[in-house]
Amino acid sequence: MLPASLTLVGAGKMGGAMLAGWLRAGLDPARTVVIDPSPSPEATALCAEHGLALNPASSAPADVLVLAVKPQGLAEAAPGLAPLVGPRTLVLSILAGKTIADLMARLPTDAVVRAMPNLPASVGRGATGAVAGAGVTALQRAQADALLACVGLVEWLEAEALIDALTAVSGSGPAYVFHLVEALAEAGCAAGLPQDMARRLARATVAGAGALLDADPREASQLRRDVTSPGGTTAEALAVLMREDGLTALMREAVAAAARRAGELSG
Repeated sequence: MLPASLTLVGAGKMGGAMLAGWLRAGLDPARTVVIDPSPSPEATALCAEHGLALNPASSAPADVLVLAVKPQGLAEAAPGLAPLVGPRTLVLSILAGKTIADLMARLPTDAVVRAMPNLPASVGRGATGAVAGAGVTALQRAQADALLACVGLVEWLEAEALIDALTAVSGSGPAYVFHLVEALAEAGCAAGLPQDMARRLARATVAGAGALLDADPREASQLRRDVTSPGGTTAEALAVLMREDGLTALMREAVAAAARRAGELSG
């Protein structure tokens, strides 16, 4: 269900990662255009390797126009993007804080999908939330789903209002996990481990637990119980983490703060 033609505007870290995934999945290089006024060496090399048109003098509207520029650059870029939108073009936006209504006001289209990928998309293990505007056809939604699925899990939201909560969970979530590694390593140091060893152990432990979680279809709660012997060391630690003011309460507060800020940024 990949589109026959695609134009990517913005080939930065996220846009470039998604483009690489699309090409691996079979996107036609001959009908793929990349527009980026300051392409990175990696993006330039990727375009050269696959024969993609990079910043052509002109370009016809494609089946899908992907917006991956910085959100604050949309106002300046929008007038130049209008000619790239045809009557059957789907606009797929990964711009944080830019609503479907905002995009429709700036571009001549009523077919907009708003998506929020996260950083692990750069290694093909992303978690992306998406919501389709009222003008998106079934075929366009399927094309958007196919593109987003190239870099990981895709979850479709019933209402755009939910995207702030999704941003707070999966969009910002990798940073929470990275901080968990930092905190675990620091705790290891406090318990007497050498700093470098604690860092390696914390990193490998979290990465390994994530790999196990991905490979085992059982719920995380069941996996937690499986590694917790009654009266053992893990149970003793979990008694701290699972107390009333423990990790669950702290994570709920953190996600609520992130969702609130996402709403403020989207106006």
